[in-house]
Amino acid sequence: VQLQASGGGLVQVGDSLTLSCVASGRSFSDYHMGWFRQVPGKDRRLVTTISRVGISYCADSVKGRFTISRDNTRTTVYLQMNNLKPEDTAVYYCAARVGSWPAARPDEYAYWGQGTLVTVSS
Repeated sequence: VQLQASGGGLVQVGDSLTLSCVASGRSFSDYHMGWFRQVPGKDRRLVTTISRVGISYCADSVKGRFTISRDNTRTTVYLQMNNLKPEDTAVYYCAARVGSWPAARPDEYAYWGQGTLVTVSS
């Protein structure tokens, strides 16, 4: 599967932003999807993940502010980000895996999008 992420940009503290990740190739509904983020000098970290059947998990740092969703008919996974904070500034990556769910480590995901930069300015 090929993944194409988009939707990043420069926003202000408290703003909202929605990222999209469009998948192409093998059946999208076969994959569990995740959003990770990475800042320079730090490891890539899981933000949130959604299973093939729509069950989701969020990291504590974004719980209550970020929501992951998927539209299998559009082969797209979304990350709705509300009440953004400066510490949310990062490159955001979508990723896909088959097998068990949830999975939090980047090496558990075989397929990756190219990343989209989110900058939250105070």
